[in-house]
Amino acid sequence: MTTATLTSKGQVTIPVQIRIALGLKAGDRIEFVELERGKFAIMPSNQPVQALKGMIRKPLNPVSIEDMSTAIAARGAAVRGLV
Repeated sequence: MTTATLTSKGQVTIPVQIRIALGLKAGDRIEFVELERGKFAIMPSNQPVQALKGMIRKPLNPVSIEDMSTAIAARGAAVRGLV
């Protein structure tokens, strides 16, 4: 098991074995993801936006930008009590 020490400033040096395994280099960002209460995973946050492709399914019925704008305006008016 690899360990690290927390400094008084809340900083931790990630051990070299972990940096290599995660493909991290100086300046990279990391994310702390809570798996369950008291347990976290450290994940690199340097993935390209293309890595997100396919995470959300395509809508069954495509919606135009105009339709979206109309729906947003209608919802906004309803929330403000204008309709």
